[in-house]
Formats: sequence, structure tokens, C-alpha cells
Amino acid sequence: MENIKKHIKDVSDFPKKGIVFKDITPLLMNPKALQQVIDMWVSRFKKSKINKVVAMESRGFLFGVPVALKLKAGFVPVRKPGKLPRKTISQSFSLEYGKDKLEIHRDAIKKGDRVLIIDDVLATGGTAEAVTKLVEKLGGTVKSLAFLMELSFLNGRSKLKRYNISSHIKY
Repeated sequence: MENIKKHIKDVSDFPKKGIVFKDITPLLMNPKALQQVIDMWVSRFKKSKINKVVAMESRGFLFGVPVALKLKAGFVPVRKPGKLPRKTISQSFSLEYGKDKLEIHRDAIKKGDRVLIIDDVLATGGTAEAVTKLVEKLGGTVKSLAFLMELSFLNGRSKLKRYNISSHIKY
């Protein structure tokens, strides 16, 4: 884990004063570390019969697509309002620094789909909780949520108690 952790840099006061942002850009630029992250997820979920990987805008996309390919699953993007071209459903949620809304295509998840949700960070849990609600509204079953990092001090797991959650790195 230290090989991965050393490629994540703290940026103070971003996106606003008082927030310490975990910048994954150095990790993305290191093919060995990035491959290690992807391989850990694939190894963990290869026997889970996942048929959809859902990831949220925008950094979750960077991990969700390669994991979906290796699991031979479809990839489903969850985006901010107005970014998806077909009919969508939406879910509002609170962030550690404000409010937001996410959307998913109405036809992206079918009843019975076995879904893995991937994102870069679990903070307050608001984003992940919103995505679980979107998946379930469409009839999918959330099998697991996987995060690169978890900011444990923000207690995001408390909003996701019903789910199997994993994170590579905890702060």
C-alpha cells in the first residue's frame, strides 16, 4: 500500500479553504502504481459475478473503466446534471463542502444487474449513497462499493452500513 500511498499528494485549501484535497494525479502518471490499484480491485471482485461497474464523475471514471474491462462487465457513468444525452434519473446529496446532484441514464441498469460501485475517495458518504440510490431505483443490486481512499474521520461508512465496502488506503 505504501507504493500507492506515496503517489497521492495533499493539496491544502482546495477546492475551498480548510479542505485538504487528496490529489491522485501523481498516481495516475505512474503506470506501475496505477496497475497495482486496478489489479487489487480485479482480484478482489473477479469471482463476484459483477456485470456492471458504476463510477461517478469524474475521478471514479479513471478507475471504473479498466476494472470493468478486466471483469468483462459493462461500464456505467454517473454524471453531474445535463452531461448525459439520453433520459436520466437524478439524486441530490450533500458533500463535505456543499450540495450536488448526480444523474444516470434510465436504461443503464436493469433489474437483477450485479453492480460494483467504484470511486476514488469515500469522504462523508453522500456521493456514494446517492449512487446506491440511483442503482437501486433502476432495479440493480449493489454488490460492493470500492474506494481507492477513505477519509475515516468523516465517517462516510455510516451512510452505507447495508453495503460491502472496501478501500485500499485509510486516512
